[in-house]
Amino acid sequence: MRVVSWNIHWGCGRDGRIRIHAIIDVLRKLNPDVICLQEVAANHPELEGSASASQFKQLAGAFGGYHMIEQAPSEIYRNNLPRQFGNMLLSKFRITQAQRHMLPWPVDPEHPAGMPRGIIETVLEAPGGKLRVLTTHLEYYSPVQRRAQVRRIRELHEEACARAAVYQPDPELEPPCQLGFRPGTAIYCGDFNFGPDSEDYRALLAPPSAGSVALLDAWRVRHGDMARAPTAGLHGFKWPDKPGCYDYFFVTEDLAGRVNDVSVQSETSASDHQPIVLDIT
Repeated sequence: MRVVSWNIHWGCGRDGRIRIHAIIDVLRKLNPDVICLQEVAANHPELEGSASASQFKQLAGAFGGYHMIEQAPSEIYRNNLPRQFGNMLLSKFRITQAQRHMLPWPVDPEHPAGMPRGIIETVLEAPGGKLRVLTTHLEYYSPVQRRAQVRRIRELHEEACARAAVYQPDPELEPPCQLGFRPGTAIYCGDFNFGPDSEDYRALLAPPSAGSVALLDAWRVRHGDMARAPTAGLHGFKWPDKPGCYDYFFVTEDLAGRVNDVSVQSETSASDHQPIVLDIT
């Protein structure tokens, strides 16, 4: 099972031009089973390069053999036309559940602007068994908001583990109530906008409460203390000031023994972030 996570910067490359076909080409070469994308845009002509098309539709059309879940936490209406910005998940595997969680967006007087954030949660019928795959893009500017979002992800994870422990099917319930089993086993990925030495990183990976499955950094599981490959700051983009790691795969500890590789595809300049790749046996 191969999962790719990528903040695509609405397809805007180093030259300031939008080339969704370049994003698609890279993804096809990587040949993932699950694609998790952040910063997908629709009807946003004012973004650099003019993201006036629906990239959700373009990407879904390019990967017709995949099942698609989209989420646009930022949805602004101009002349009754939605300008959307958010996350997208595409899966070759059967999706049995999908939830689009909004993450906290508390008021921060030091950063009064910004945008709402969310996380896509899916339950997939993967070859190794049913598991959850979640993708998100956390706040960059406001530490207050990002910390609240990290706490909420922890809450969502502990909730899923608790529900998995007591799940019993009940055929007498109405169909909308019969969601089926939602496992604790999970892969969390995306642009978390924190560094591996940050308080937010440590908070996300703190020991779990009783009954929950611990989250681990897949890079550390596979590579130990080896220096991280940067996921942003390459190819001369204006941001960030220097190469660093902002994008991650976090896996539940019951998947640790199945982590075959974690890598960063550093060659492409189609986005200000690099695709990250997780291979699970």
